[in-house]
Amino acid sequence: MKIKQLIEKLDYKVLAGDTDTEITTLVYDSRKVKKGSVFVCISGSVRDAHEFIPEVIEKGAAAIVVEKEVSLQPGVTYIQVKDSRLALACMSAAYFDYPAEKLKTIGITGTKGKTTTTYMVKSILESAGIKTGLIGTIESIVGEKRIPSANTTPESYRVQELFHEMVEAGMDAVVMEVSSQALMLHRVSGFVFDIGVFTNLEPDHIGENEHKDFEDYMHCKSLLFQQCRLGIFNGDSEHLDGVLKGHTCQVETFGYGEKNDFVAQNVELKKEHGALGVRYHVSGLMNMDVEVNVPGSFSVYNSLTAIAICHHFGVDEEKIREALLHVSVKGRIEIVPVTKRYTLMIDYAHNAMSLESLLTTLKEYEPGRLVCLFGCGGNRAKSRRYEMGEVSSRLADLTVVTSDNPRNEEPMDIIQDILVGVHKADGEYVTIPDRKEAIAYCMKNAKDGDIVVLAGKGHEDYQEIKGVKHHMDERELIQEIIAENPELKERQ
Repeated sequence: MKIKQLIEKLDYKVLAGDTDTEITTLVYDSRKVKKGSVFVCISGSVRDAHEFIPEVIEKGAAAIVVEKEVSLQPGVTYIQVKDSRLALACMSAAYFDYPAEKLKTIGITGTKGKTTTTYMVKSILESAGIKTGLIGTIESIVGEKRIPSANTTPESYRVQELFHEMVEAGMDAVVMEVSSQALMLHRVSGFVFDIGVFTNLEPDHIGENEHKDFEDYMHCKSLLFQQCRLGIFNGDSEHLDGVLKGHTCQVETFGYGEKNDFVAQNVELKKEHGALGVRYHVSGLMNMDVEVNVPGSFSVYNSLTAIAICHHFGVDEEKIREALLHVSVKGRIEIVPVTKRYTLMIDYAHNAMSLESLLTTLKEYEPGRLVCLFGCGGNRAKSRRYEMGEVSSRLADLTVVTSDNPRNEEPMDIIQDILVGVHKADGEYVTIPDRKEAIAYCMKNAKDGDIVVLAGKGHEDYQEIKGVKHHMDERELIQEIIAENPELKERQ
């Protein structure tokens, strides 16, 4: 492959060498450079890849893409671009022969709901025979292959590589989570989404190395709708106009408001034999009844979003209904079927905003008691500990404070910080540092009609202590507790 094939859609300047230069691989990590590579210099927040140019030349790089002035060495092609992250995205698309053009691409952005909605969409489309890949916070899925994720949205090269793998595996579509960071850093540039989706927007990811303020956060979300053909938006959001600013796509909306294209009506909470969910009717562009075994009003929004998306794939109503009835997402209000006496669930809520939303939702189901177990991560802001402690003490009937990922801190030091917040409200609490013991306490002391939520770990299957990740899956802990306590079986 020649360098000119990779840069055909870029604005660039040749500083030295020739665009007919043959290259072997496209690389942005200096450790992966080999003879004949083209190396793209990314100016990162920690290291600037321009510093590694002498090293990659020594390794045999044939071409280098830069966005800064650099000293030129003979025998190497230098291409200068305005933004090397954008260049990497466009070059990656070309390198893998534009795989997005061979798939129906769906990108979902928003503060909350992205993960659950992607799994709902995949479930519905697969039920209709549409082979669908997924890229998200928990994992990427290509056919039968599941790859754990490091970021909500991978770097652009990896996005295009996954698209290519999906095409090779015979996938028809891909649904992916698109973070504001991904949009800001051009991780999803280089192609046009068939469908872009906006779920909601709340203050988050604002601070050093993220977004300078809420306006910047909202602006980055809006960028998705300047690179998609159809935009599907939460029409109830107070930030709709801000996200629509500058859009170039066709627009559809969903929500409770009657002016939306897809409207949720007659919403009922469902609580049956330890299971929680919602029922509602969809009107507007579709007319159907829906039932979802995931609790809360945000479950209505997530499923309505999925319905609006799948409508454009021509999926029939019965397939949609059946798929939504059985969809489950690991660590996202994941109900663990232990007993019909009480409801036990696992959720990823790991900050005050998400925990408050979760507990407020669960209180609507009028549980006998609402029991919340959680801890906080070590080597992170103490303010999160105070805030989560106060939220749980205010909304839960019983807070069980335990360990999460203590990292390099002592678990009891973290717990003491959480208790500062707990004491600001009047909820009952206990402290049990060992997470398995804490879960066992909740199960042994659960009363009829209780809702017990294990918050913070969600899909994670490890606990990080002193720099080492130890395997720990709450689902496995629950089964171990039942095996070790036969009396719990008798009480099922």
